[in-house]
Amino acid sequence: MFMQHFSLRWKNFELDLGLRTAVMGIVNITPDSFSDGGLFYSTAAAVAQAQRLVAAGADIIDIGGESSRPFAAEVTAEEELRRVVPVIEQLAPNIGVPISIDTTKALVAEAAIRAGAAMINDISALHLDAAIADVAARHGVPLILMHMKGTPRTMQVDPVYDDLLGEVRAYLQSAMARAVQAGVPRHLLIVDPGIGFGKTLTHNLLLLKHLHQLADLGAPILIGPSRKAFIRKLLSDALQEEVKADRPEVETGTQATLAAAILNGAHIVRVHDVANTRAMVTVLDAIRKV
Repeated sequence: MFMQHFSLRWKNFELDLGLRTAVMGIVNITPDSFSDGGLFYSTAAAVAQAQRLVAAGADIIDIGGESSRPFAAEVTAEEELRRVVPVIEQLAPNIGVPISIDTTKALVAEAAIRAGAAMINDISALHLDAAIADVAARHGVPLILMHMKGTPRTMQVDPVYDDLLGEVRAYLQSAMARAVQAGVPRHLLIVDPGIGFGKTLTHNLLLLKHLHQLADLGAPILIGPSRKAFIRKLLSDALQEEVKADRPEVETGTQATLAAAILNGAHIVRVHDVANTRAMVTVLDAIRKV
């Protein structure tokens, strides 16, 4: 079992990662996300969902205003701000966990942090807007850098790799170097191999199986397979019927992928169902410690 330890301390927050797996709860303020699009589109619904996730044991709340599902249309910065800022403003003074802003735009990241967010989750790893690193550096907040092949509109069009793990590692290593050069403290960087972002079903399984090969990056690893298409595809093939994201079997499949990832070195898991995940990681972390 792989168990690197990291301590992230910034502002009024700290995350001690390694012995205890951190759970990041997802709040999508979008009409078109693949799993829960439209369910939490209003400010009131999004705030209530975030509060439920914190009560269920979330260590981080990840708020996003633009869907990153395959072939998703782009959203303007103005619309993204309209969706996320009021939610962050209401949540930040009232929950005791850090809020992460899931965005690829420096303008949105800046406004979100001013509203009370305390982390930035950039699925493009600075490729769509390098100025996100400047925002993270200026505010002294953790920055999550994710591997993605292409963009959400193109990433699932026949993704091919000569060396999957090697290419993902090199991509993340380069992004980390760019972030550090912009002034982000290295100890505040988190990496994500980007399950489902320009990956086939087999690519996703290989990343989960060999996640420990990213340990030499020297950063906490975040993983986000929750309810994704490769899980639904595996289950659909096994059951010989279409399996949609809200089926109970998909949550069970999600927990299997999370357990595999944690045993292979994941420090943070990004999920829709915090309660189930908190129960799983409590038991799994206990097993890892003995």
